Amino acid sequence: MAAKTTALKEAMSKTQLIAELSENAGVGKREVKNVLEELSDVIERHVKKRGVGSFTLPGLLKIKTVKVPARKAQKNVPNPFRPGETMDVAARPASVKVRVTPLKKLKDMAAS
Repeated sequence: MAAKTTALKEAMSKTQLIAELSENAGVGKREVKNVLEELSDVIERHVKKRGVGSFTLPGLLKIKTVKVPARKAQKNVPNPFRPGETMDVAARPASVKVRVTPLKKLKDMAAS
C-alpha cells in the first residue's frame, strides 16, 4: 500500500517542487532539475510538428495534439444570441490544439 499523503493548501513553486522531489527521492536538486528539463524536451519532441502527436506519462496523463481545420468566412448567418438578426462570421485559419487527458490513476487521486 502507498503511504497516506496530505493535501496541500497552496500550490508549490518550481523551486519548492524540485526541493520536495530531491528530498523524497534522495537525489540532488540538480539531478531533479535535469530530469524535469529532459521530460520537457521529450514531450516537445512528441508533440511538435511532424512528431508522433501524443505523449503519455504512464498512470497520470496523456498529452495529444488535435488539428483543427480552417473555417471559411460566412455572411448572413442567423445570430444565436439575437433571434431574427443575422451576422457575419470571420474566417479562421487552421490551427493545432493541445489536449491533456487525465488517466485513471490521476482521477483516483483527485477522488480520494
